[in-house]
Formats: sequence, C-alpha cells, structure tokens
Amino acid sequence: MDRNVDFTPTERIWHTIRLIPAGRVAAYGQVADLAGLPGRARMVGRSLKAVPPHEIVPWFRVLRSNGQIAFPVASEHANEQIARLQEEGVLVVNHRVDMKRYQWQPDLPTLLYQLDF
Repeated sequence: MDRNVDFTPTERIWHTIRLIPAGRVAAYGQVADLAGLPGRARMVGRSLKAVPPHEIVPWFRVLRSNGQIAFPVASEHANEQIARLQEEGVLVVNHRVDMKRYQWQPDLPTLLYQLDF
C-alpha cells in the first residue's frame, strides 16, 4: 500500500480483508479496527455488500465476533461461506467457527507495513 495515497474507508476495509490468509478468519470489528476504523463493524458489512464484481475480496473469511456465520442458517450465502471456509480447512460446526483456533492474528510486519492506516 502506498502511504502517500488516500484510501476511502471502504478501500481500507477491502485491503484489510484481502490480507486475511487462507485458513484464517476475522471478526467484523477486528477488520474495522485493523483498517483504522474502530467501532465501525457495521461499516465492514456494508462495504462487503458494495464489492463490485471485478474486485476480489475474500468476504467469506469475515464472521461475527463469536465466530458465527452472519447469514441465516441454510441460506444460499451461508452455504457458500461454509463451503469456502471448509475448502480452506476451517472447521464450521453448528454455523460457527472456533475463533480461538482460526482467528487471524497479523504479525508485526503486516501491522507496520501493510496496515499502516
């Protein structure tokens, strides 16, 4: 990321979500905090709804803080999210992921150089 360029809050959120590695998840509030937008978990959800088709943002790696899938049980989006997470080796049980086991904890270089908001 170029420190001399101003990014919109939505772009900061998308950038942060793109950094979540395969096999890891993050909470909406965690993404907001890392994007320099503390307390804006709902903005993360709205930003994910606004992703244009040409942008690649791994939306399925973002969950509620308790590890729960935010979509209604058995909905098309929930089923897709669960399938994508399972493809990456994330265990989903009863519509929930064990955050202690799978939550992304960015390392220091990521925090300093890739999340420099």
